[in-house]
Amino acid sequence: MQLTPRMFLIVLPMAFLAALVDAIAGGGGLISLPAYTIAGLEYDFAAGSNKLSAACGTVVATIRYWRSGKLLVKPSLWAAALALPGSWLGTRASMALGSRFMNIFMVAALPVVGALVLLKKNGPEEPRPVTPRQYPLCAGIGLAIGFYDGFFGPGTGTLLILLFTMLLGMDMVTASATSKPVNLASNIASLVTRVAAGQVVYALAVPAVACAVAGGWLGSKLALTKGARLVRWVMLGVLALLTARLAADLFV
Repeated sequence: MQLTPRMFLIVLPMAFLAALVDAIAGGGGLISLPAYTIAGLEYDFAAGSNKLSAACGTVVATIRYWRSGKLLVKPSLWAAALALPGSWLGTRASMALGSRFMNIFMVAALPVVGALVLLKKNGPEEPRPVTPRQYPLCAGIGLAIGFYDGFFGPGTGTLLILLFTMLLGMDMVTASATSKPVNLASNIASLVTRVAAGQVVYALAVPAVACAVAGGWLGSKLALTKGARLVRWVMLGVLALLTARLAADLFV
């Protein structure tokens, strides 16, 4: 595949913005995955390249959250353990269905996940501690969201935060921190599958890694100091523009 300057101009800033948004409120894939497809990559190669850059940004955010003490290690590990096989199964299902189906699915799914982002609250007024009896529930969340991440991807972090706040009673920042290792595990499982299939455009994805690392570092810093409300609205604006462009490319 011959790369053009236009492709880098589309992907690199979006990879930075996606990692920044993902580190705060999840859903960075809502920005980065469509950016790869708009740049001209077929879905399978866009998904593989996106997993590489997204995983690196998530690593940085995970380290910062862990150092802050906001990350609940045991619930996160239970969820991450099941996210690995779930993501592998979801990735195999996505690859079997093909690029055309996944492009149509993405245009239909983006507004739905965006609505979940819009409706998401900051969490319960009185956060509840996560007890060992709830660890199997964490594992079930990891399995389900891991499959979704491997199958589609965008909005994975946001869905994890929603479930952690609604079912486990975490506050939003703690839920965002705890979701990061889970998201990382599913990203790695999906990435390994895509790499084995030769579906990563390294010449484009590697520069995007640098942008994603910077975005993950800045986003986690903002989440720990200012919260996610402003960035959530920025994400919704970008999501609306990208959805319109994808729909135009697919149907016009």
